[in-house]
Amino acid sequence: MTDRTRRGAIGVALTVAGAAAVARAAPTVEAPGALTGHEHDWDWLVGRWNVRHHRLNGRLTGSTDWQEFSGTSMLWLTLGGLGTVDDNVIGLPDGAYRAVGVRAFDVKTGQWAIWWLDERNPVIEAPVFGGFADGGGTFMGDDTLRGRPIKVRYLWSDIGSASPRWEQAFSPDGGATWETNWVMHLTRA
Repeated sequence: MTDRTRRGAIGVALTVAGAAAVARAAPTVEAPGALTGHEHDWDWLVGRWNVRHHRLNGRLTGSTDWQEFSGTSMLWLTLGGLGTVDDNVIGLPDGAYRAVGVRAFDVKTGQWAIWWLDERNPVIEAPVFGGFADGGGTFMGDDTLRGRPIKVRYLWSDIGSASPRWEQAFSPDGGATWETNWVMHLTRA
């Protein structure tokens, strides 16, 4: 990791931590003209959740072997609703770890961007972009896996219900085919 990348990752992490502290302490005040209609896109996910994870053991390897494990997630709004942060504990059988999801709405593109930061490799991953329609969310982006370019897709379904579902899929062929490799079922903690 270059010094510039490391400084950038540290800067984002400090910004997220500072925003979380401010969000808990400061009253919510909307700036005039700042509303976009997307301030409530993630309201359904605010709060504490228990998570049941189902993860494919090998990604894009032909594996059909799944692991199941538990975790927790806590999400709060930032940026007057045009941003979120979630703190996750992921209870892998070989050792739990923490990760942070950061979301921000881009008023120019009309899309959400989602970044992931994992304590095991503290580099902010390439974002996925998208939004909500017809009761679900679709977010896609470009990344690499084992040095090969892939497409990444997140799907949210059953949003607003007592048990929303998230899934992640990878495509090695530009989106022609998808392999779902991680599914989360959430219930209120």
